[in-house]
Amino acid sequence: LQFAESGGGSVQPGGSLRLSCAGSGFRMDYYPVGWFRQAPGKEHEGVSCVSSLDNSTYYADSVKGRFTISRNNAKNIVYLQMNSLKPEDTAVYFCAVAEHPAAECFPNEYDYWGQGTQVTVSS
Repeated sequence: LQFAESGGGSVQPGGSLRLSCAGSGFRMDYYPVGWFRQAPGKEHEGVSCVSSLDNSTYYADSVKGRFTISRNNAKNIVYLQMNSLKPEDTAVYFCAVAEHPAAECFPNEYDYWGQGTQVTVSS
């Protein structure tokens, strides 16, 4: 499975970014898709995931109310809209795809990973 992340960058606290995960050669809506992040010295953290069964979503407590995951099936893209960004959101953000349709939002349940995109929130 091939896909590519884009949309990272540098932003001031309170700003917004939209990350995109674009699939190529397969239909992303057939698979669970997740966004994970890794800050320096920390393990991968599940930020948000969307199910392939019923499009239900999961959000980490730290991003609830600020981040929104969504699918655009026509474009074969999964987005992560990030609003009200905080310095603690600074990390490399990865898009990942799971083979198992019931995968939960844990890194070890996802099989395919993108290269990652840097998000830096700083004044």
